[in-house]
Amino acid sequence: MTAARTGTVTTRSAWHDVPRFQVRRFAAIAMAEAPALAEEILCEIQREYPHLPVVLDDSGEPMALVGIRRAIEVFVQHLERSEGRPTVPPGVFQDFGRGEGLNGRSLDSLQAIYRMGVRLAWRRFADIGQRVEIPPPAMYELVDAGYEYLDGLVDQSVRGYAEAAARQAGERLRLQRRLMELLLAEHHRGDPAEALTERAARIGWPLPEKVAVGVLLRPAREAMAPAVGQGVLLDMEYEQPRMVVPEPDAAGRSELLHRALAGWSGAIGPPVPLTDAAKSLRWAEAAVRLMERDLLPSGEVLYCTEHTEALVLLQPEELIDDLTLRCLAPLTHCGPTHGRRLAETLLAWLETRGGAPEVATRLGVHPQTVRYRLRQIRELWGDEIDDPDRRFELELVLRAQRLRGELGVVRRRR
Repeated sequence: MTAARTGTVTTRSAWHDVPRFQVRRFAAIAMAEAPALAEEILCEIQREYPHLPVVLDDSGEPMALVGIRRAIEVFVQHLERSEGRPTVPPGVFQDFGRGEGLNGRSLDSLQAIYRMGVRLAWRRFADIGQRVEIPPPAMYELVDAGYEYLDGLVDQSVRGYAEAAARQAGERLRLQRRLMELLLAEHHRGDPAEALTERAARIGWPLPEKVAVGVLLRPAREAMAPAVGQGVLLDMEYEQPRMVVPEPDAAGRSELLHRALAGWSGAIGPPVPLTDAAKSLRWAEAAVRLMERDLLPSGEVLYCTEHTEALVLLQPEELIDDLTLRCLAPLTHCGPTHGRRLAETLLAWLETRGGAPEVATRLGVHPQTVRYRLRQIRELWGDEIDDPDRRFELELVLRAQRLRGELGVVRRRR
């Protein structure tokens, strides 16, 4: 029954209209029957869900039975007092949710169990209500209160479940990090196979024959971890996150990574045997350093195996720089612009081993210009230009200069 008042609607409680002596009789009977009702509910739960574990408290009584009985008693006490919303008993139902999380089960079965309990409790309360002649509208209100109470129980369980899930996720990350530390260690004490097997088993990671190690550059400081999938080990604790990709050449692996790493940049090292993962990491780190210097393409996750020339020629900078000084010494007095043109012509000639027309096509200049430059080159280097070892060294240093952007990009033959 409702009564309208200036702009508001007030709902009158049918339960509050029940005479107090009837409410007290209802509550007294319900409290007396609570233990039996709790046992009935637990027996029905065990019949429907026979695989649920039975956990005993310190006194040897099933914790579930204690929780059900306590929940019934609190609800009945609330009905007797008719004060506000019933307070859910803390602890027990949170422990139920925590147990579901720790045992790898979903909350669906737990919620179904709670709904079953409410149905059984309602049947008993309906019978008691008839015995003490509680009016039907008040009993209908009792059903609504029961399901509202159920929501509170579920909230407690969800809180416990979330705590367990967070704890498990944190533990898995810790174990995964320990596995990655062992995998990526440069030097191992003794045979690492046994330790790897043990650590991998603890997180359910099948040991692959080959891995590739990636180093990532964050698109933003607070970027969420990429969804690389469970098989890929990912450690976001580093300034530059690391990942270990099992069986990198497996069908579909690169496509999955490409989608997962959209928006990220970095490098994935070459595939190596599992125990050589540190070598793959070194190449990935080297590639990232070159990306940061704009010597390799940025804005995506690249594969080291597709940039072998740059990694081989640009990595040993001191050695290449020293070799460059010695090999290109004849260009010292040619002036920067003319010296660069001669170097580009020399590299095109070394790469093609062709005559002036072919080199001219490669450079996009007139053949006569190439002939003039080649004569100058022979004058500068003399007979050394015919020595295979010297030509190899010259090609190395000139390719390195081109990779650094110090020489122009040549036209490739089709």
